[in-house]
Amino acid sequence: MRSGERPRRSRALRAAGFALLALGLAFGAVAAWVLGPYALRVERFRPDPGRGYHADFYVYASPEAKRLARSGAEAVMLVQPNNSGTNSDDPEVHRKDAWWTGFGRHGLADELGVVLLVPAFVRPDVDWRVYTHALDRDVLTTGRADLARLDLQLIAMIDAAREALAAAGVPVGDRMLVQGYSASGMFANRFTALHPERVLASAAGSPGGWPIAPVAEFAGEPLPYPAGIADLEALTGRPFQADAYASVPQLLVMGSLDRNDSVDFTDGWDPEPAAQLERLFGETPLARWDDARALYETGGADATFMIVDGVGHDRRALQHHTTEFFHQILRSHGRAEDPAR
Repeated sequence: MRSGERPRRSRALRAAGFALLALGLAFGAVAAWVLGPYALRVERFRPDPGRGYHADFYVYASPEAKRLARSGAEAVMLVQPNNSGTNSDDPEVHRKDAWWTGFGRHGLADELGVVLLVPAFVRPDVDWRVYTHALDRDVLTTGRADLARLDLQLIAMIDAAREALAAAGVPVGDRMLVQGYSASGMFANRFTALHPERVLASAAGSPGGWPIAPVAEFAGEPLPYPAGIADLEALTGRPFQADAYASVPQLLVMGSLDRNDSVDFTDGWDPEPAAQLERLFGETPLARWDDARALYETGGADATFMIVDGVGHDRRALQHHTTEFFHQILRSHGRAEDPAR
């Protein structure tokens, strides 16, 4: 070895080490800058079966929601049902997805000035027909306590969050905004039919090929849940709350190129009601859209149906319609418009 070769190599290794350290610090700084505002404010609530819920959930209070609390006003809650897009019996899979869903929506919460709640419901693998993230019929009939009546579990989460926020000086109203897309759009849409008295406004994007119709029958045929409300009382123990439902503004939006159809899959629909939907209303989501709109009108719903040209199954391409809808709701609810908008 020539003299000086080893020192030069050592200096090169040290320089490379310093460069990697600097890169790591820079990456960490960027990550902290991006994740920090959400990571520092989001609160995880663990399962509490005694209070009525068997899954974790996350709550993020936006700075504007806290400012409203300091001014003596009530904040509004926005519920975003989780939709991991995968079956797994490991709750950690769905917890991670719910956390990141909250991160993805916290900017919306900041813009609207609301409190965001995201549940971490499990979408099971063993009992895969229980399509929890879509609030399907099996959720209302299953004997598994952790999967049963997720609509009631969500209400228990909301009430637990409101209690904790009130104790922290952030009172939250008892009616909330709810939004979702695809499976979570089905959840939001169906939850609104089940508990309209708890909903200030609802937005569902591409709700699985068919939004639940607020009528019991069509052409002399009963429409059972989730096609309609024919057997809602038998499933839940209480009748459809028609007056409360009629008072809830709803937005239902879908892209003109969207072919995503839960009716084609047996985890979301049993074969007989799926065949009934296709026979009565058409074989694609777009073919059924006008019939669904007409049934909402028949049922007295305050619903806006929107088709966006040139868009497929793409949540981000449609989110701004939901955002503007919620801005309008909050303005009509007595919230001043942000002067920066």
